[in-house]
Amino acid sequence: MSIPDTVVDDGTPDIRAGAPQVDVLEPDVSERSMSLGRRLRSPQTLVSFAIAFALIFLIFRRLDINFSAVWANVRQANPWLLALGFLAYYVSFPIRAVRWTALLANAKIDRKHGYAVPGIRGMSEIYVLSWFVNCVVPAKLGDAYRGYLLKKHAGPSFSKTLGTIFAERLLDVVALAILMMLSGLVAFHGTVPESLRFWYAAGGALAVVGVAGVVGLAMFGHGIGRVLPTRARPYFERLQQGVVTSFARGRFATLIATTGAIWVLEGVRVWAVANALGIDISVPACLFVALLASLLTTFPVTPAGLGAVESGTILALKLFSVTADKAASVALVDRAIAYWSVIVIGGVLYLFSKRK
Repeated sequence: MSIPDTVVDDGTPDIRAGAPQVDVLEPDVSERSMSLGRRLRSPQTLVSFAIAFALIFLIFRRLDINFSAVWANVRQANPWLLALGFLAYYVSFPIRAVRWTALLANAKIDRKHGYAVPGIRGMSEIYVLSWFVNCVVPAKLGDAYRGYLLKKHAGPSFSKTLGTIFAERLLDVVALAILMMLSGLVAFHGTVPESLRFWYAAGGALAVVGVAGVVGLAMFGHGIGRVLPTRARPYFERLQQGVVTSFARGRFATLIATTGAIWVLEGVRVWAVANALGIDISVPACLFVALLASLLTTFPVTPAGLGAVESGTILALKLFSVTADKAASVALVDRAIAYWSVIVIGGVLYLFSKRK
């Protein structure tokens, strides 16, 4: 890849020499800093898995869940409905790829501006790889890995790419807060249980802080950049550009449609798993449980919220009069699809993919 001689004011490389290009101003993101093997062997990762399994053990013990009954429920599950849940989960990856591609294009990271951004299939592959990393190391490091992979293969600034990922996460948080509130009101017939009010507040607070952050970057970003150390300034400016320009109006309909489809599929997955296990539960209730589980994946201490998600799913299902044993069955099977299958499929992809 050639390095352009000039960079225009908006951070877009001069593409007169041809494509693909590599941005000049970018952090030093080396393969060693993104080494998965090194992070897997780190004490922090090992401790995070210990915490995760301790959380699962505690919820099983506290609710006196009978593992033999759970296993009996799982063995009797309807395989066709489980296949539907599996399909609903993995169909979301190309939809997520379409959405991220739109965000990148808004930020002028596309082939038109000289970047060799992969097609939907390639972007979906990058997504699965990043999800795999999120599932095996804590602190959502898969998001940084996704930015690194795009920088490695398409050439944009790592900081600006992270800005688009932040914008994507903001879309999810806002949608999660709105849909969790609406689905909860429908599922609980207009009255939210007191035990869930904290999670309502947490989701709403995340959405408000995220939106305020974007507005703040748009209005005061240049002023913030001027007070930063000289070395950090260009990285911050690229990050700001990535976040703010991701929300260009031209593709806003695509962003709304894909975000809505992604969350509907999350609800379909939980509904399919619950019904596969013989649990009659409403669609709004399943959507609420799926949204709460997604909120808990942000728990940074364990990989992809392992332990926290299972516990939250069981407790949420009990609010809908599902027995502890059956709720545990749903939680474990759902995570078999949305967590353990990602480790298997993503692990194979990581071993053989040319995009890692």
